[in-house]
Amino acid sequence: MRRRFFLSVMALAVMAAPVPALASGAITAGGARGETNPIAITMFLAIVALTLLITWWAAKRTRSASDFYAAGNRITGWQNGMAIAGDFMSAASFLGISAAIYMRGYDGLLFLIGSVMVWPVILFLIAERLRNLGTYTFADVCAQRLKRAPMRTMSACGTLAVVALYMIAQMVGAGALIEILFGLDYSYAVIMVGVLMTVYVSFGGMIATTWVQITKAILLFIGGVVLAGLVMVHVGFSFETLFSHAAANYPGGTSVMVPGGMMKDPISAISMGLAFLFGPAGLPHILIRFFTVPDARAARKSVLYATGIISIFQIAILILGFGALALIAADPAYLTASGQLIGGQNMASVHLAHAVGGNLFLGFISAVAFATILAVVAGLTLSAASTVAHDLYANVFRHGTASERQIMRVAKITPLVIGIIAILLGILFKGQNVAFMAVLAFSVAASINFPILFLAMYWRGLTTRGAVIGGFAGLATAAVLVVLSKVVWVDVIGFSQAIFPYSYPTLFSMLAAFSCAWLFSVTDRSERAAKDRAGFDVQYIRSQIGDITR
Repeated sequence: MRRRFFLSVMALAVMAAPVPALASGAITAGGARGETNPIAITMFLAIVALTLLITWWAAKRTRSASDFYAAGNRITGWQNGMAIAGDFMSAASFLGISAAIYMRGYDGLLFLIGSVMVWPVILFLIAERLRNLGTYTFADVCAQRLKRAPMRTMSACGTLAVVALYMIAQMVGAGALIEILFGLDYSYAVIMVGVLMTVYVSFGGMIATTWVQITKAILLFIGGVVLAGLVMVHVGFSFETLFSHAAANYPGGTSVMVPGGMMKDPISAISMGLAFLFGPAGLPHILIRFFTVPDARAARKSVLYATGIISIFQIAILILGFGALALIAADPAYLTASGQLIGGQNMASVHLAHAVGGNLFLGFISAVAFATILAVVAGLTLSAASTVAHDLYANVFRHGTASERQIMRVAKITPLVIGIIAILLGILFKGQNVAFMAVLAFSVAASINFPILFLAMYWRGLTTRGAVIGGFAGLATAAVLVVLSKVVWVDVIGFSQAIFPYSYPTLFSMLAAFSCAWLFSVTDRSERAAKDRAGFDVQYIRSQIGDITR
């Protein structure tokens, strides 16, 4: 195991070796083109070395499927809460939401508020029952009383679709960050992230992923709060001064504090609200975290710790977004000739770190932001690997006959495939706002994973036929509408006008999922349907007290 780990790290070094010289044309910490920043690069490499050390430590402790998928159920409530916060405080939060506020002003707060409002839903509806009913993936819950093969197949399709979309947001953020820090070509930067995340998951599993997430959550929380504090020092601890300076540098002036510029129609506003309210409750890399704790009580404590950490962090993000407008929006050191931020809009917080803290603080923030992305993509990759190995390979293709060694082999090969796909998607979607891409992932999660998981746990009348048709209806509707929307139809494919006029498909795709699940369940009079409904009482009892045979 150790030998394979170090060979993979050496492969990463070989891959990075052919990169052209960095000094010519590199983007420095200060925003101008010239020589790279050695302080920032040193901190960056130190963070990467720390995460690899954690992975090496975890690899020695990953001996079974339970260790790989769920860290042996040995993670405590506060540790899991930190890890969940680390999972959720992603590039979409630190880079994307601050960029959204920088670009849209008041409307960017919609992303910020939405990142907090979901946690009561997860606490009261999901966490306890999920832990009591499942083992490794949320498909375990869906297949508890419904037919296993079709339910696991449908759940796997939903998981992989969400992972792909959410992965795009992280890869785009990572590519832009390394591009601005090292002066590397964007494609090389994305490849570096893909290789590292493959190493983390293949060798360290959930143990490595958890501790990488905890480490980066602590560092990012400290970095974000300190950066926000430095911004307030620059404006004399006056929010009035902060907002007035932001308005002075905003193209629309005082409209920076006026809502309604981003969501011009109620359909988009409702869809976005639904995505934020229910989407994270269907994110597979968040859901699998509840299987790492020993019991339902620890699962509840996890959500409480995560909620507190994330809420405080989002207040810091609010200050960072307006702080970037106030302090760097008019500074030519951070702007291109056309007046755009060097490195793209997602780099607002990174440039702000240099403006208020110099090269040293920029190096710290850049390194932590990269660790943030690595931790999140590791969680995403692990959830995909768990789905492919546990749900598809072990329970659908092999019908429960595969040995643990065979399952682990598939679980360790899958991250390599996911890494290649993530690299291609990151390159394809270069330049997209990472917060916007994350909300698209929320939309898909709210359209397939959450409806079926919620109905499976709470509605006696749900049948296998209704769940499968409802889940695939939600997924198909969301996928088609995302492709026909501006983000793909115009920005990626290149057509002049989008066919689907709204930003997010959630209202339509959630409606399709719930209505189809209801219709095809209530009209199902088959023998299988009767068995599905009859199994609800046993499932309900287990959802309250857990599996007493464990």
